[in-house]
Amino acid sequence: MSLYVLPLFIGWPQIVLIALAVLLLFGGKKIPELMRGLGSGIKEFKDASKEEGEASEKE
Repeated sequence: MSLYVLPLFIGWPQIVLIALAVLLLFGGKKIPELMRGLGSGIKEFKDASKEEGEASEKE
């Protein structure tokens, strides 16, 4: 038995399709809240990794 791994190529048509699916699932009013939460999560992750890097430099 062989395992086939297909590369994931995402082009503009796939991105548009994903955006439409997200819009249909969550609605227009909920998307800004989701993006705000995603942005704050990324910011917290960057801050935590920056603090970890500074702590390892001090050692």
